[in-house]
Amino acid sequence: MPTRQPTTTLEDQPVPVRAKLAAAWTSFMFLYAYVDILNFFTPGVIKDLLNGKVFEFNLSQTFSTTALTLVSIPILMIVLSMTLPARANRTTNLIVATLYLPVTAFNALGESWLFFYGLGIALELTLLALILRYAWTWPRTTPSATSQNRETVRAQQQA
Repeated sequence: MPTRQPTTTLEDQPVPVRAKLAAAWTSFMFLYAYVDILNFFTPGVIKDLLNGKVFEFNLSQTFSTTALTLVSIPILMIVLSMTLPARANRTTNLIVATLYLPVTAFNALGESWLFFYGLGIALELTLLALILRYAWTWPRTTPSATSQNRETVRAQQQA
């Protein structure tokens, strides 16, 4: 009779807030890009583009610069979420995610493919809500614990 191996539990390590934020912004950017890319398969979109129109806007340098800015900010948030100091990181994520809520909702205006855009926007809004939650609930340390940790590190370095 074969001996049965004991089952082991996988270690579930906590994910740092910075990594959660960067992952959420990365996912947001994939959705943001793929909704726009898949939109090219919507009947009439290519014809409108060739005629110099996107939605109700004329294609121009101003339009393209604005679009690039709207895409660049969340892209930069991936890097900033991993590199900014905690307080600035939290504040920046709260502000940018809050500002992108109406930007994301705006994309539903005038669209005829409501299921397609509805799903994309719902997923983007869910990711923005996660970003807001992660930033809002960023773990805090008490000042005494922080100074106590610094003193411990200093003592260890001197030893």
